[in-house]
Amino acid sequence: MKYTRFEKARIVGARALQISYGAPVLVDYDANMTDPVEIAMLEFDRGMVPITVERE
Repeated sequence: MKYTRFEKARIVGARALQISYGAPVLVDYDANMTDPVEIAMLEFDRGMVPITVERE
């Protein structure tokens, strides 16, 4: 599915918040990555974000 830049920003932001509160990370990442936004972007790029978008 192709997301708009606004949907992408909302998805990555919501997932980064979840990660910062201790949600399990769904991808393998470098130990030097400590920023939740970077980890959320990595998940998004690999298609592993457990968030869906409903359009009307």
